[in-house]
Amino acid sequence: MPAQTPSQTVGPFFSHALTPGQSGYRAVVGNQLADEKTAGTAIRIEGRVADGAGAPVPDAMIEIWQADHRGRYPDGSEGFLGFGRASTDTEGAYWFRTVKPGTPTAAAAPHISVAIFARGMLNHLFTRIYFADETAANAADPLLSSLERDRRATLVASPINGRAIVTYEFSIRLQGERETVFLDG
Repeated sequence: MPAQTPSQTVGPFFSHALTPGQSGYRAVVGNQLADEKTAGTAIRIEGRVADGAGAPVPDAMIEIWQADHRGRYPDGSEGFLGFGRASTDTEGAYWFRTVKPGTPTAAAAPHISVAIFARGMLNHLFTRIYFADETAANAADPLLSSLERDRRATLVASPINGRAIVTYEFSIRLQGERETVFLDG
């Protein structure tokens, strides 16, 4: 029997390099992209990664990259990289502290780009986070408006009331019923 090729194997994932804070090492990037000094509206995004049966995925890694509060993709010169990484816990939960992105172009609604890495997936998945309180911008966004209404909802983060920081819930379903819309890389 022939040996597996590299594209057929998954892992090993080196958590000490990809999510070092979870392994006791100093993180170069992590899930806190912004602090009190970062310009813009501070937000928290939290959610859960689930498989097709709705079970938590306890060892996924979520990457995000985004524009700053003005809609510009940062170069790090102002202390905001616009890039972060978080791993999921045993319940599949993750979170980020960042700033709400501005509108990157006149045709696009404010959004955050997302990549999901997990055991058993040969290729990582790409999706986006849009915000439920950006109704007019979301209606005009070319990507969102190209989707059926029920599928569009899988890309929209909902606000969670009663938190000290503006918080949005964005859960990711890898397959099955209510599967998140994934984009070509």
